[in-house]
Amino acid sequence: MTSWNVEHKTLLNDVGHSSDESGCGEQYQARLSADSKGGKHKAPSAIRGDSQWTLHHAVVFVLTFVSFMLVHAARKAFSNVKSTLQREWTAFGNCRPENSSMFCHVEPGELWRKDHVLFESSADAELFMGSLDTIFMIFYGAGLFLSGFLGDRLPLVWVLSVGMCTSAVATFLFGCVTEWSGYQQRWFYASLWAINGLAQSACWPSIVAIMANWFGKKGRGFVFGLWSANASSGNVLGALLVSAVLDFGYDTAFLVLSAVLLAGSIVNLFCLSEKPCESRGRFPAPVEVSELRNIERNGYSSPSNRPMPASQSIDIEQPVGFIEAWRIPGVLVYSLAYACLKLVTYSLFFWLPFYLTDSLHWSRLLSSKLSTLFDVGAIVGGTVGGIVSDWLGYRSPVFSGMLLVAVPVLFIYRQFGTTVVANSILMFAIGFWIGGPANLLSAAITIDIGENEKLKGNTKALATVAGIIDGTGSVGAAIGQYLVSLIETQSGWQNVIYFLMSMLFMATMCTSRLFLKECLELRRKHCRW
Repeated sequence: MTSWNVEHKTLLNDVGHSSDESGCGEQYQARLSADSKGGKHKAPSAIRGDSQWTLHHAVVFVLTFVSFMLVHAARKAFSNVKSTLQREWTAFGNCRPENSSMFCHVEPGELWRKDHVLFESSADAELFMGSLDTIFMIFYGAGLFLSGFLGDRLPLVWVLSVGMCTSAVATFLFGCVTEWSGYQQRWFYASLWAINGLAQSACWPSIVAIMANWFGKKGRGFVFGLWSANASSGNVLGALLVSAVLDFGYDTAFLVLSAVLLAGSIVNLFCLSEKPCESRGRFPAPVEVSELRNIERNGYSSPSNRPMPASQSIDIEQPVGFIEAWRIPGVLVYSLAYACLKLVTYSLFFWLPFYLTDSLHWSRLLSSKLSTLFDVGAIVGGTVGGIVSDWLGYRSPVFSGMLLVAVPVLFIYRQFGTTVVANSILMFAIGFWIGGPANLLSAAITIDIGENEKLKGNTKALATVAGIIDGTGSVGAAIGQYLVSLIETQSGWQNVIYFLMSMLFMATMCTSRLFLKECLELRRKHCRW
């Protein structure tokens, strides 16, 4: 038997006509029911997003997926044109006429640029590009802590849309306006990339919280394993778009990707709903009216008929504080692990095309296309890892197990990935074993932590937790980008690979205690001997 502390007619009138500007928090509370056995309150399944998936869930899944896919695609504009920018920012790029062992084809325009360049050597340009990656990741990481905090207090859709729009403008200014106007200054590039990092940091905590509002625990590993492929899909999309338009100039790549990112922000602003009960007239409300009409048929026509006891009063959800969020079990451990893991994934993201061009001397077009195989492997790895973790009922054994395999796979890639065929196969493999756990941690594991039982069902911690974990990961990635460029210029790419292998091992060590604990639980659960 359930009791309702609201007038059922008000509920029926509210369905599909939310006017709560704060994100239908009162509607959530008005529809809460008391479990007569345990005295616990929880929202009806249709309101929580745990009910049978509908067209509305598909719309939210696609919009949030495409949103972060476009965000990552915009990042590819810079990472995939590094070799072009290196030549643009130096007199002759890697080619030096005074080097008799290298044939140099110098365009007439480059003779003029010889005295109008940002850098005297390609090594200086490479270090500056590494510094730009570091600046981006520092501001992205710092912004994640702030945007996660704001996401639990402001409308998530607005935070997401403003972040995407600002990032589109910064990307356009960085790649197009500087080239068209001829205004190329180091401080201006650094400032724009810092703004871009801050803007993009608003996106991830927001879409994670929106997805968690719509999708419950049922099949979470599979759903979020598939959904977290948005970043890898964006990398693929960005690489393909850059490859398609690079012959028209690197500024065209920045123009195309900033345009589609801006379009995505506008679509979200008008079409994306934050919660199942927040239709705002965009489409029929997903709340099942029959669930509310059952109340009328059972005779609860007035709150005076079935008053809710004071002991079962409902507390409005309050956002979790920043310090309090760090104390949630699993936040610190997985944040440190993600700092090491994201250092590796973003090093591969930012430097793979350049590595293939610089170390293996393959064309820019071929390098750009081959680098997409890492992201394809990450998509498959994240989905498979999610399915397996759902089947086991534990995340850590899958996460740590895949990273342990990734260490030797990365070594094999460096030793034997010297041909196109071998490189393609091994590129997919490292994407599967490295990108897969990264996708699993960034989505499914993060939401599991954000819905820890100690929070007692409070959903106002999701964006903050997502911001903390991803922000800590981005700080590690920021440090790594400069270290990669420094190690490469001082001792070559082989030592860069060894450095990335050590970071993968460190990520495994961060979760080793939880890994062993859950493995023992699995053994006790499935083994009778």
